[in-house]
Amino acid sequence: MELISLVVAIAVLGLVFTVGLVRRSGARRGRLDERRGGTDVLAPPREAPTPTGAPVTTTPEAPAEPRGPTTPTLERPEDAAGRLVRLRRRLAGSQSAWGRGLLALLSRERVDEDTWEEIEDLLIGADVGVGPTQELVERLRARVRVEGNTTTDVTAVLREEMLALVDPSMDRTLAVERRDGKPAVVMMVGVNGTGKTTTVGKLARVLVAEDKTVVLGAADTFRAAAAEQLSTWGERVGVRTVRGPEGTDPASVAFDSVRTGMEDGVDVVVVDTAGRLQNKAGLMDELGKVKRVIEKQAAVDEVLLVLDATTGQNGMIQARVFREAVNVTGIVLTKLDGSAKGGIVVAVQRELGVPVKLVGLGEGADDLAPFDPGAFVDALLGLDA
Repeated sequence: MELISLVVAIAVLGLVFTVGLVRRSGARRGRLDERRGGTDVLAPPREAPTPTGAPVTTTPEAPAEPRGPTTPTLERPEDAAGRLVRLRRRLAGSQSAWGRGLLALLSRERVDEDTWEEIEDLLIGADVGVGPTQELVERLRARVRVEGNTTTDVTAVLREEMLALVDPSMDRTLAVERRDGKPAVVMMVGVNGTGKTTTVGKLARVLVAEDKTVVLGAADTFRAAAAEQLSTWGERVGVRTVRGPEGTDPASVAFDSVRTGMEDGVDVVVVDTAGRLQNKAGLMDELGKVKRVIEKQAAVDEVLLVLDATTGQNGMIQARVFREAVNVTGIVLTKLDGSAKGGIVVAVQRELGVPVKLVGLGEGADDLAPFDPGAFVDALLGLDA
């Protein structure tokens, strides 16, 4: 019995000893694997040690560039000479159809009554107007009867008579000179859709090209985008725009614009007014109020009526109403390059007794040019410069 107990005890001791060896062996293998780079999903990865004395390379974050106010690059508008060249070219491309048609009719071997009726129809269709058309036809009849109608002669005669009809004697200069220590004031008026605000921006470029200092007045306070649009035009050439909140009294903005121009000592203040419907008496009365408020500080030197050349005789109706509301001093014809009815130049001058001073030739920033009667007539007749 004692022998059996001794054997059992030895067996138990042997089993305990074996288990211990197995555990120690497993722990040792784990440590060896760890040293050799073995993976242990539970142990966090260790950073590789940096050799003693070796430089440590780091990639620093690039410092943020300072964000201060940047000075915009101002545009230099095109001068008048370049604009006139483009005026002739564009008019020749779009207006010459009816001018050349006149030449063709007058150059016929036999100019009879039917021909003169065709000439009248052509002129009236080009929006020259009934009165000016009859006047031109009568003068052409007399001269062709006396001087003949060879191609050379008829071209010279037609150019001379059409030039007289456009009236080069009219003073087309803009009144934009300072007087009595005050800036010149220009009011821009017109109906909705004529491109009035855009024309104000383009006029600012014309003035800057002449080295004049300018302030713009955004007195079209009823159209949300008008003031922003005008400010953008001004910023491009370094011109300040005076504006107020949407719905502000237009006369108040006009007054502040002129006051700012006087304080800044600029040469010209150009005031944009809200587009008016010619059949709305209240709106037209308000336009007169804007003018009167401006005149409490300075004289209004120019009131320029912006007309869309493509509207034809409807533009004449507009012109009459504005003449009654304010003292219009000059006409700006927009979209003239897109109209085959350039006779509106003659008609509107006859109606108002004031000259066309500027013409819009397209959508480009510098597509506003002084009106040149000679260039206009030459373009109509397809004559070389």
